[in-house]
Amino acid sequence: MTRKINNSYELGQSNAPTDGGDMLKTRGDGTLVWEGVADTTYVPVSWYGGRGVFTAGGPDLSVMDYITISTTSNATDFGNMSVNRYTGDSCSNGTRGVCGGGATIVWNNSNVIDYITFATTGNATDFGDLTVSRNFNGACSDGTYGVWAGGDVLSSKNTIDYIAISTTGNASDFGDLTNSRNNVGGLADATRGVFAGSNPGTNIMDYITIATTGNAIDFGDMTGTGNETTGCSSTTRGLFNHGYQIDYINIQTTGNATSFGTHSIPHSQGSCSDGTTGVFAGGWSGGGINTIEQVTIATTGNATDFGDLTVARTRTSGMSGD
Repeated sequence: MTRKINNSYELGQSNAPTDGGDMLKTRGDGTLVWEGVADTTYVPVSWYGGRGVFTAGGPDLSVMDYITISTTSNATDFGNMSVNRYTGDSCSNGTRGVCGGGATIVWNNSNVIDYITFATTGNATDFGDLTVSRNFNGACSDGTYGVWAGGDVLSSKNTIDYIAISTTGNASDFGDLTNSRNNVGGLADATRGVFAGSNPGTNIMDYITIATTGNAIDFGDMTGTGNETTGCSSTTRGLFNHGYQIDYINIQTTGNATSFGTHSIPHSQGSCSDGTTGVFAGGWSGGGINTIEQVTIATTGNATDFGDLTVARTRTSGMSGD
């Protein structure tokens, strides 16, 4: 197996592994890593990265934009999706990004999953299909598996699907949310995924352990009812935006969300992060919006301007990688 080596330990160091096996550790800077004991290396466990990509965002749009999350600026064209769509959602393993579901025209649900490689701009490629066609669904990843939940589904709005991001193919059933809902936002850390909100009006948050299939469990409540909720995260803290409000949670600690701040976009954004900065893009205010705003995830406060998308769009989805 070939693995990227980002750093190494010298044998005999107090923090060096001593014998065989891999261990998931949290380093001093908060980075979650796999320590490769046999070869004394570590590999970051990543579900995000430094390049943010925003997908489509309208029934007549297939264009994708990208930004460097650490540098405020206007977005640049990345390429096109395989189909025009909006109201789907995206996640990544830090190298490959995947977008699933959405609507090709109003209420014409899609089951298509596309993928991109973050380091290489260009058009998306077909990955496979979700188990059901859906839009207004949420997505998250632990860096290995991508998971989609809820949405406007003709059969059942509580369905959860999953894929292995590194291998193309159709999604499999994961389990069910605690209740049926659409307009769901998703976020995750290295082990736990959280899905929040709905439109119309619920403040419910559910969580799953991404590596283990099964039904979701109640996490707590948002500060208000979710209106087309979206989410992003660091290694420990998750942000959900709903309406003009941003909430935060500690992903490994169940309980109710706390107010983080506000932003200027009413709803229907896409979001992503590099682990430090959370970015919200697009939206709806009587029409599509090209605004991009940012927050520092570790410190509460209101969002500030980041730049503009290449075109106005609504209910785009966001993902990030390197």
